[in-house]
Amino acid sequence: MEHVFLCGNPALDFAATVRARRTAPFETLDAPARLDSWYLQSGIVDALPACKESDLAQAVAVREAVYRLVTAHLAGEGYDGAALALVNEIARTPPATPQLTAERRRIEATPAQALSTVARHAIEVLSGPDVPLMKECANPECTKIFIDRSRGRRREWCGMESCGNKIKAAAYRARQRRGQAATAR
Repeated sequence: MEHVFLCGNPALDFAATVRARRTAPFETLDAPARLDSWYLQSGIVDALPACKESDLAQAVAVREAVYRLVTAHLAGEGYDGAALALVNEIARTPPATPQLTAERRRIEATPAQALSTVARHAIEVLSGPDVPLMKECANPECTKIFIDRSRGRRREWCGMESCGNKIKAAAYRARQRRGQAATAR
């Protein structure tokens, strides 16, 4: 399975591994192998031993904690204490560390180190310079949070290929129907 990385930060992309949270939640991390592929495709690591069910359960718990913290921030609410404690606890584990090889840079890590790296990204995005740039996708069915680095900071959707095109096409069809209804009178 190919994962999607539109959010501008690994922790936000990790939180987005549940799609359509409000309407019909779709879990993309439904097996340890899917978590492995997310870590690899995200660039967090280049190699890691296969994740186990316990690694997946912990990763899902951290993902939900990150999502709760980010949405609380966007809503102007205080952080959930349990979510905050979990992210901070996981971030205390040594992160994935890059190594220089004769050919290139390489990151080998355990699942715990990879998850720690994600938790550290969450801490950075919630406390760093990108805080005012965080937005939730304007598509009511989408729950992705992204960093808006667009010129003028007017980006509305997590991605044009997915949400932006759907919303624009639906608006166009609605205008066409209204126009046809007006000429039929």
